[in-house]
Amino acid sequence: MVAIETTNIRKEYGGALAVDDLSLSVDKGSIYGFLGPNGAGKTTVMRILTCLLTPTTGSAKVAGEPISNRDAVTAKIGYLPEKPPLYQELSGLEQLEFWAGFRDMDLDYADERIDSFLDRFDLSEDANKRISSYSKGMKQKVGIIQSLLHEPDVLFLDEPTSGLDPKAVRTLERTLRKFVQNGSTVFLSTHILPVIDELADAVGVLHEGELIADGPPEELKNRATTAENRTLEDAFMTITEA
Repeated sequence: MVAIETTNIRKEYGGALAVDDLSLSVDKGSIYGFLGPNGAGKTTVMRILTCLLTPTTGSAKVAGEPISNRDAVTAKIGYLPEKPPLYQELSGLEQLEFWAGFRDMDLDYADERIDSFLDRFDLSEDANKRISSYSKGMKQKVGIIQSLLHEPDVLFLDEPTSGLDPKAVRTLERTLRKFVQNGSTVFLSTHILPVIDELADAVGVLHEGELIADGPPEELKNRATTAENRTLEDAFMTITEA
């Protein structure tokens, strides 16, 4: 089954072309790594798929719903933008409780999940402190928890490792693996290629608005110009410089 499908998506800003004829398919229950240089159009694509932008032309479905039906799509997705949408005057706990209410979660179940995630991401001791006092990494953790809390069918993550220490990155990796075991899907954009190499079932590379490579990580690595010990970073450099 397909969790995300785009057909000839094109996005223009004035006379500038940000996304050009994008067609891709992401399997349900998988982690899709979405790569590209700065300015390639990755965030624009993610904002289209999360119904924050309307494509100039083309169509897409997310979790079986057309992106033209914003309410149906947003009910089934989670989204962590590059800067987490947090209320600085709230505590971490209050932020997550607010989000649970916004998503109409059962309060008892929400409390269980919040407590579990706070413990998993080493935030329990700071849960009652204002977010304004948090470090960048702590704010990122709250944003990650918020995006996962309501158990979305499809999770969009834009640079989720930003500000995280190695332990937190490892926790995130374990959390995402567990998340997809039950059939949920992750669409992950990051410049930290080892994370993609570790997690992704498939990888797409966007360059100047065009999808120039799409496939399993090992398949992309075979395109690297290095003779041996090819990495996803080697492949990325080869593909985007071609």
